[in-house]
Formats: sequence, structure tokens, C-alpha cells
Amino acid sequence: MQSEAGEPIEILLAEDNPGDVRLTEKALERGKIVNNLHVTENGVEAMRFLRREGEYAGEPQPDLVLLDLNMPRKDGREVLEEMRGDPELRRIPVVVLTSSEAEEDVVKSYELSANAYLTKPVDFEGFVDIIERIEEFWFSVVKMPPK
Repeated sequence: MQSEAGEPIEILLAEDNPGDVRLTEKALERGKIVNNLHVTENGVEAMRFLRREGEYAGEPQPDLVLLDLNMPRKDGREVLEEMRGDPELRRIPVVVLTSSEAEEDVVKSYELSANAYLTKPVDFEGFVDIIERIEEFWFSVVKMPPK
């Protein structure tokens, strides 16, 4: 399955844990939707990707951002706040995908207009299930805004 325009879905994963990056890659490979996964390992790089600055100048705007909260240089909360304050980026759906179960992180993420907050499962099958559900919901069920 592809986007309505027949193009692969563009996903930005802002994640500093290489193990979680590999799990996400494997889960998306098993999914039913053709996608291009772009990875940044900190919040500064995520914002440079989103704004297509420097080495990211030719990159596509993502259809969805999977955002870890606890990253170096700029955390996910700061990335989310910057995205929602930027007219060019505010419509991109953001799914917070993090290990934090702290109530204050959940509340703050929704206050910053996250579209969803999910806690990463610790086992591979659980992680794959979450990624497949994200993929199915955001690209099969939801009507996405035009780019």
C-alpha cells in the first residue's frame, strides 16, 4: 500500500537509541505500507531535517514524525514546541514514541499538541505491534492533510 498519490509514505524517526531505530526499521519492513524512513539522532538534527537545512536540503517533508522525548542536544518536547510554533511544520502529525510513562510527560506532550503518545514496549513483538498499529492508523484510517 502507498499514499493516495502513489508515493511512499515519508516518516521521520527522531530517536537516539540505535536499538530502537533498528526495531522501528524492522517493524516498518514487515508492514503493509511502502515507506521511506528517515532517522535523526537528536532534536537539533530533527529540526534541521524538518526545515530542510544543510545536508537535509533535498529531503522530503515527512508525512509523520515519530518522536522520542529523551534525546540529546534538544529533547522531544522542545522539538514538538518548535514544530507547533512553525506554520510550515505545525500540520505534520507527531506521534510521541518514548520509554517515559511519566504522567507529566504525557500531559506536556498533549499540551504541546502531540497527536498521540505511546510508550515503547520492551519486547520485540510488542514493539512491532505498536509500529504496525501506528502505520495502519495514520496511513489507512486517518485522512491526512495535504502537503
